[in-house]
Amino acid sequence: MATMGTLVALHALAAAIWVGGMAFAHFCLRPAARSFDPPVRLRLMTSVLDRFFRFVWGAIALLLLTGYGILAMRGFDTFGLYVHLMQAAGIVMMLLFAHLWFAPWRRLQRAVGDADWPAAARQLDQIRQIVAINLMLGTATVLLGAGGRWL
Repeated sequence: MATMGTLVALHALAAAIWVGGMAFAHFCLRPAARSFDPPVRLRLMTSVLDRFFRFVWGAIALLLLTGYGILAMRGFDTFGLYVHLMQAAGIVMMLLFAHLWFAPWRRLQRAVGDADWPAAARQLDQIRQIVAINLMLGTATVLLGAGGRWL
């Protein structure tokens, strides 16, 4: 039972880091950074996202390990629909993040390195859109995780 509790706690922590980080970036950091000139804003956002995205990769690894660990310990067929919906949403979020990492994120880094501020702004906006989708999915997933058993 202690192992299950540890897995569930680590799973919740990883979700909190990812979803909480997206909420902070989207609702706090991004609006505050608008007051800076494009070169400063884009360098700041690139630096912050570089750090945050490394945490996201760690959170994804931890979510996969703990989530499938929990399912394996209890049996895949013993959970309600809400767990399978959480799993589906999580996989979509991970795929969206992988796209973000390998496409607009790489292009943003290159544009900032080249001081191509219009191109960098376009890539940052694409990242913002993907983060907004993942934030909605992540919020729904956290709500399912917290209350799905009682729905």
